[in-house]
Amino acid sequence: MSASLGPHPITRRSLLGGLAATSGLIMLHPFAARAANNQAHLRIMETTDIHVHVFPYDYYGDKPNDTMGLARTASIIDAIRAEATNSLLVDNGDFLQGNPMGDFMAYQHGMKEGDVHPIIKAMNVLGYEAGTLGNHEFNYGLDYMNKVLAGANYPYVCANLTKGQLASDPTKDELFFKPYTIVEKVVTDGSGATSPLKIGIVGFVPPQIMVWDIKNLEGKAQTRDIVEAAKAWVPVMKEDGVDIIIALSHSGIDSGGPSDRMENASLYLAGVEGIDAVFTGHQHLVFPGPKSFDGMEGVDPVKGTLLGKPAVMGGFWGSHLGLIDLLLEKDGSSWKIVDFTTEARPIYHREDKKVVADVVDRADVLSAAEAEHQATLAYVRTPVGKTSAPLYSYFALVADDPSVQIVSNAQTWYIKEMLKDTAYKDLAVLSAAAPFKAGGRGGVDYYTDVPAGDIAIKNVADLYLYPNTVQAVVITGEQVKNWLEMSAGMFNTLEAGAKDAPLLNADFPSYNFDIIDGVTYEIDLSQPAKYDGDGKAVNPGSNRIQNLMFEGKQIDPARKFVVASNNYRAGGGGSFPEIAADKVVFAAPDTNRDVIVRYIHEQKTINPSADGNWTFKPLPGTTAIFETGPKARGLIGEVKSVKIEDAGDGADGFAKFRLVL
Repeated sequence: MSASLGPHPITRRSLLGGLAATSGLIMLHPFAARAANNQAHLRIMETTDIHVHVFPYDYYGDKPNDTMGLARTASIIDAIRAEATNSLLVDNGDFLQGNPMGDFMAYQHGMKEGDVHPIIKAMNVLGYEAGTLGNHEFNYGLDYMNKVLAGANYPYVCANLTKGQLASDPTKDELFFKPYTIVEKVVTDGSGATSPLKIGIVGFVPPQIMVWDIKNLEGKAQTRDIVEAAKAWVPVMKEDGVDIIIALSHSGIDSGGPSDRMENASLYLAGVEGIDAVFTGHQHLVFPGPKSFDGMEGVDPVKGTLLGKPAVMGGFWGSHLGLIDLLLEKDGSSWKIVDFTTEARPIYHREDKKVVADVVDRADVLSAAEAEHQATLAYVRTPVGKTSAPLYSYFALVADDPSVQIVSNAQTWYIKEMLKDTAYKDLAVLSAAAPFKAGGRGGVDYYTDVPAGDIAIKNVADLYLYPNTVQAVVITGEQVKNWLEMSAGMFNTLEAGAKDAPLLNADFPSYNFDIIDGVTYEIDLSQPAKYDGDGKAVNPGSNRIQNLMFEGKQIDPARKFVVASNNYRAGGGGSFPEIAADKVVFAAPDTNRDVIVRYIHEQKTINPSADGNWTFKPLPGTTAIFETGPKARGLIGEVKSVKIEDAGDGADGFAKFRLVL
């Protein structure tokens, strides 16, 4: 799930907004200050991708973290509401899974009759008027999700999630939720007069949930293309008498051209006639603002528009509050938008490479989830075994890595046991695993870092972030090579003799950088990547993967192998060539995390030392630059498979290193 979010200097507005909670100082939005007698200011606030982060606390590191937490985001909501004459608050999904509190509630506590999930208790405090679903709402199954949503005191909407086969007309689909809701407001105009305003809020989830959570959804649900669903439902909303239409799109921004069932469809959703504003998410980015969206056709990252319409993406884990401000003008009996502004307001900024909180906790939000927070702390601190050496991921993108190694070891151990009495018992078992915590947008501390000694559940969750389940596929040696060719898209192409060229492809997510254990290989960075991010062979003749060996011999392209992985990858997640559900021969009932815990229990003391099964092909006279966490400086000597040098300070608190090829 990568470039850093970067620093967020305190603007005059964000400073006043942060101070308002404690000082009472309020600065009206210009629309509220200058609205005429037939004009009204409407402010719409968005949270998105909260991922159960109620507290500003990193459960994996077992320490406070000022970059996250709904309690922090919540502390500025009242002040931000006060800057506006009329306002409403919405959530854009991915609130139910993503940290150990989510797993504790699902796997240890469960949801008994009448229980309210702590994330819902916290959100109920804040006065949301609507929410939609993200892909991670489905990770624990439909029954669990429905129990959690039953506790919300605001409606959930989703227009493209159906209970069965798709109808010929999207408006005839049997949906799990209402496609939209209508919020009726009595708004105050510039003269102080009041008028009714009907706001339609429609929601969308990525269609890819049918791949990512097929084990929970197969035979129970189906998804429709986001834009197709919007084109069908927006006219119905208009017939329902809404004045403006707001889209809650748990979908990112991609300008590569519209295609069926796009994962990141928000740009083209904005192009649907009748939609007035778009709230986006899913990508864990900030819009308007960072460089991530520069140069995209139809996207204005300064003004905050998609195809000319106001849009916002409010970061992740509560890092920002998304704001769209509309100046509405009454036209007869209806309203139209005559001006707008957009903003993603942060809860922190960086100063001298350090995180500085701009806001304080909101006490009633903390109180709502305090009991579950304490229970989660006890849960994550429970020891499960020992490690004889440190586990860290600072160099996971440039060298064989102990944090990835232990995941692979556990998967191999498990799959061999599961398949020992099956038709696949005589096939060699390989294991594919990727580094999940590798800096990037997560920041300079977003790395696995477990010292030698006791391993607690918090450390296992740190090694494996997601509640994926173990799956195994049977593929050929040729397909193993192409799997690795896809992974090698992590790197830029280097010219032989280049000095300090950028090494890492910032658009390639670390969770798609699979290392396959059980084989040995080199990566030739002088050749271009064979596949693009969608698994299309853009350089079909390229062979970055060199000297691919099994048991000391060149791999046989026709030989069959079992490869242990997870349900995301085995189901087609990441668009790896020829890796899909039809290759799956074993779907485990156990999560990858549970398997790691059981492996550590079994071993009692693990040896996580990386076996060095992959490295880069030498390119004499060539060096490349990459960034990682500054704590990596003390670990350079531990890396044996490649030569790494300290290259000074990087951006946003990262450290810069040189790879000598």
